[in-house]
Amino acid sequence: MKKLRYNRVHLIVLDSVGIGEAPDAEAFGDVGANTLGHIGEEMDGLKMPNLERLGLANIAPVKGLVPQKDALGYYTKMEEASVGKDTMTGHWEIMGLRIDKPFKVYPNGFPPELIEELELKTGRKVIGNKPASGTEIIEELGQEHMETGAIIVYTSADPVLQIAAHEEIIPIEEQYRICEIARELTLRPEYLVGRIIARPFVGEPGNFKRTTNRHDYALKPFGKTVMNELKDKGYDVIAIGKIADIYNGEGVTEAIRTSGNMDGVDKLVDVMQKEFEGISFINLVDFDALYGHRRDPIGYGKALEEFDARMPEIMAALQPDDLLIITADHGNDPVHEGTDHTREYVPLLVYSPGNKGAGELPIRKTFSDVGATIAENFQVDKPEYGESFLSLLNRED
Repeated sequence: MKKLRYNRVHLIVLDSVGIGEAPDAEAFGDVGANTLGHIGEEMDGLKMPNLERLGLANIAPVKGLVPQKDALGYYTKMEEASVGKDTMTGHWEIMGLRIDKPFKVYPNGFPPELIEELELKTGRKVIGNKPASGTEIIEELGQEHMETGAIIVYTSADPVLQIAAHEEIIPIEEQYRICEIARELTLRPEYLVGRIIARPFVGEPGNFKRTTNRHDYALKPFGKTVMNELKDKGYDVIAIGKIADIYNGEGVTEAIRTSGNMDGVDKLVDVMQKEFEGISFINLVDFDALYGHRRDPIGYGKALEEFDARMPEIMAALQPDDLLIITADHGNDPVHEGTDHTREYVPLLVYSPGNKGAGELPIRKTFSDVGATIAENFQVDKPEYGESFLSLLNRED
């Protein structure tokens, strides 16, 4: 086998950090969406000197960030080719798949026949069954749930069915079993729900708090991903955060759970300090879950600045033969109407201490270009979709 250009690739997905409306935004009701741009305006200027230095502001204008004449990294933006703007679609495309049939969403709640069957098979009544914020529906229905033992079912603008229950009312093992039943029911073509999510919580009415025992039950990817190819060839695929859930464990050699963005960075840095050959892959979900869906641009902006402040640790942990890729899976503009994701370009920042070049890359026509690049680097079968940009990265010999 020929020498690899990079021995390790560290892929960071900043969940929902879009960088301006996609060319087909109108078809998704997202004309004018610009997650990073609008956060910069609401914050009266973002302070992200480390991502700025890599070239983030060179991709598109963001108030507070200054384009760099001599950026450290390669930079551009990527357009989503799949039909959708949800987490699974974006991540699956990053690893080489193209989703032409979107997962189903349920803006009016789930069909009565599905709810009735869920009640029958779990032996518990269902309350809620509507689109809602996870924290708000717990406050609304938590007391009733504690008094009756009924499970709280809700959805969002994503193709997800979420089940919330108090850990002292329904033990966590039973909560997971309930979600497994829901997963089996919603595999049917007439439902095609992307993910079932267990949302355990604790506390008393007026003071509920979700725990870190969240668990996602995703569909198996519709085809082999670059992660499968890497695993099959003996490379490490270390999934951090909800990555293992998003791919239903496919192509994962090690899964590491996290409790939020900062814990995720801690775990990533720990992984980077170990010896392995392959990829680490992390999703930082707080941007989306805590701030995008809740339409909180200030909280979102502060979370971005908090992540940027951790970048020196990540950069310091890079070995000369490491490649760092930072991108996103969709947008979630916190000043856009509703609570839905937004159809946007996503940023792409690429850096290695061993690179002798930097600068602008051509705009990518699919997120799968990331997967194609990783596949070419590790000399495994390339995905059907995507064009590698590996040859555009000037590397020290």
